[in-house]
Amino acid sequence: MAANQRQYLVGTVKPTNRPEAGQEIDLDEKIPASIKYVTLTMNFTRGTEEEFSTSMPGYEAKAAELAKMGADLVRPSGAPPFMLLGYQREQELISGWEKKYGVQMFTSGQNHVRALRVLGINRFVGASYFPEKMNNVFARYFIDAGFQVLAMEGIDSPFAEVPKVPPEQILEFMKRIAAKHTDADGIYMLGSAWKTLEIIDPLEKALGLPVVHAGPARCWETQLRLGLQLPMPGYGRLLAEMPG
Repeated sequence: MAANQRQYLVGTVKPTNRPEAGQEIDLDEKIPASIKYVTLTMNFTRGTEEEFSTSMPGYEAKAAELAKMGADLVRPSGAPPFMLLGYQREQELISGWEKKYGVQMFTSGQNHVRALRVLGINRFVGASYFPEKMNNVFARYFIDAGFQVLAMEGIDSPFAEVPKVPPEQILEFMKRIAAKHTDADGIYMLGSAWKTLEIIDPLEKALGLPVVHAGPARCWETQLRLGLQLPMPGYGRLLAEMPG
């Protein structure tokens, strides 16, 4: 640990005020390094395309605020607002913010793309807690990033109630989707609000496929961006092996 005693500052722009990390283990806090976290929020309440589509000025203002604090890394989180821009436009936007504010950044979508690629996933089945129209947007984003999206289905739950969806229900839902697409080489779950950490290892073992989900993926890339590579078993292959 002696080589990692430097103090890091990581800033996050969260999409909502829901205590999502508090619903289960906060993987960020388990990284065995000295990291201070600062969190700002967009305070989304409806989870609609209309709400997300006007959010970029707010995201940029908060990212700029975190950069001014001296953050080593800024994470504008919440996949839907940025995926609505499209894969290429998101790349251009974040690259522009990095140059403008002098700090490295990654969005949830960029993070998930990198996690899928490093795990060698090309064809995946996915799920979210958003309606069909939004799931089609997410699928197009990943298709434009070079993946084959075999399915992108939604669990039926009101946006505000998503943290209450039982993990066992999510596990069975993912198994059913995977059973319909036996040529998939990976599983993807979009959205930080549902409780999934306890099902990632069992899902990988049951299906024999790697799983990408927001919490572990964010923790994995945060480490790599800070020059760390400290495996954290128990939350899926990505964090256990720390590839990259």
